[in-house]
Amino acid sequence: MATATKWVIDPTHSEIQFKVKHLVISTVTGAFKSFEGSVESETEDFDGASVNFSADVASIDTNQAQRDEHLKSADFFHAEAYPKLSFTGTLTKKGEDTYALKGDLTVKDITKPFEFKVEYGGAMTDFYGNVKSGFEIEGKINRKEFGLEWSAVTEAGGVVVGDDVKLIANIQVAKQ
Repeated sequence: MATATKWVIDPTHSEIQFKVKHLVISTVTGAFKSFEGSVESETEDFDGASVNFSADVASIDTNQAQRDEHLKSADFFHAEAYPKLSFTGTLTKKGEDTYALKGDLTVKDITKPFEFKVEYGGAMTDFYGNVKSGFEIEGKINRKEFGLEWSAVTEAGGVVVGDDVKLIANIQVAKQ
C-alpha cells in the first residue's frame, strides 16, 4: 500500500477570495487573510488526494472596515459564534491539468456537498529545495443556502447584495 504524501498550504503564496454583486451593477471582492489547509496524496498527480481547508471568518477583508464588521456580524457570518468556515473533500483528475474537488463545505455550521473546478499549475522546487505545487480553484454558491440571508432593497427597488457568490482560490502547497 502506498504512503500518502502530505502537503500544506503556503499562506504567503496563496489567496482566498470571493466576489459578490453589489446593487446588481458592480462586483465587490473580498478575501480571507487567515487560513490553513492540507492535501494528502498517494499519487504524484494528486488524483484521489484528500483536501482539508479552513478560514478564520474574523480575517475577512473587503478593503472597507465598516462592511467587514457587518460581514462578521450576526447578519452574515456571525464570526463570534461560527469562527471558521471549512471544506473537506477529494480531488479527482478530469483532464491533463483539470480536476474536480468534491466534498463538504461548512459555513455557519451548515454543511452542504459542493464541487469546485480546479486547474493544476504544476510542481516546482523553490530556491530553498522545497517542492511546491499550485492550484487555481473556482466555484459559486448561493449565500442564502449557508445562512447568509441578510438582504436589503434600495428605494429604487435594487438588490443591495447578490445571492450568488463566486469563490476563487489560488493555492500553493509545500511538500512536507
